[in-house]
Amino acid sequence: MAVGTEVAEPVSLGEDGFRTVYEEQFPLLVRFAYLTTGSAAAAEDLVQETFVELYRHRDRVRAPVPWLRRAVANRCTSWVRRRVLERRHAFRDPDPPYAPTSADGPAVRAALRQVRPRQRAALFLRYYLDLPEREIAEALGCAPGTVKALLHRGLANLKGQLDV
Repeated sequence: MAVGTEVAEPVSLGEDGFRTVYEEQFPLLVRFAYLTTGSAAAAEDLVQETFVELYRHRDRVRAPVPWLRRAVANRCTSWVRRRVLERRHAFRDPDPPYAPTSADGPAVRAALRQVRPRQRAALFLRYYLDLPEREIAEALGCAPGTVKALLHRGLANLKGQLDV
């Protein structure tokens, strides 16, 4: 059984419901996955694979959006773990389409690459998606206190990288 596919009180998502969730969540989840992995192509693939899994289990997933966040976070963490050495030497796209745009964008993206993946994920979920700590904890599969620590350490790392 896949992560978050609870059998108690199954609710069918339906074709229209699935399409709505896909249209609303796909761009946000790709940005989240990109920020976590540092690869636009991997981000799209991981999110697409997650939606395929959701589609297969749509009759058993009670809360699709939190389920998607957690599943994407798990897939991204696994992807990063498998490619730690590759990431150290990999070419990075200068301005991928999912990167935030601003004058400070390149410096912020470079600083974010230096932050640990879980801290980066927590920072994105909090400050980009504006999620409360409880939902971040659910997405990352950890306690709310851990989210506070991830955010605190992630911000400290960013400040150190940006000389703020």
